[in-house]
Amino acid sequence: MELLATIVIGCIGNEPRYQRALYERYYGYALKIVFRYIYRYDRAVDVSNDGFVKLFGNFSRFHCQEPEHLEKILMGWIRKIMVNTAIDALRKQEMMPEIGGIPEHIWEEADPGQSAEQRLFHKELIVQIKELPPSYRVVFNMYVIDGFSHQEIASQLGITTGTSKSNLAKARAHLQKKMNNDLQESDICSN
Repeated sequence: MELLATIVIGCIGNEPRYQRALYERYYGYALKIVFRYIYRYDRAVDVSNDGFVKLFGNFSRFHCQEPEHLEKILMGWIRKIMVNTAIDALRKQEMMPEIGGIPEHIWEEADPGQSAEQRLFHKELIVQIKELPPSYRVVFNMYVIDGFSHQEIASQLGITTGTSKSNLAKARAHLQKKMNNDLQESDICSN
């Protein structure tokens, strides 16, 4: 924790060596967040890097009142910046769906503390979410995974709160149907 505090202080001071240390430490985490919104790997890398530029440009605004929770608070701040950067990129592309895969090594880099089973579940969930229509996918990611309220989603995306709620309900229904179909197929294959 002491090393992270040193890195954060260095980033606040705009020191490149500490910025690099933070970037290397949280790059996989940031890329996983962006990849939930931007599915082309090369584009997700660009958006992640844009997010880090924003992060470092605004590091003077980062404050942590509870040093014992520094990493948790920092990761939440990184997540917020990456989500907003990804949404900005989607908005510029008029929410065009992205396609592409993510290299296998990113799953291990992103959270080395996860078990193989957790990584597999996360990968399967991302594949399922990826198949949602773009408007449903973005609302689902923002509400379920990133914890935004419907009002925040509506404001960010320029839609009504009702549209946000409707898109979430449709996304959930689509995912449930897909999971039920997958379960039925696996039952047929195992018999």
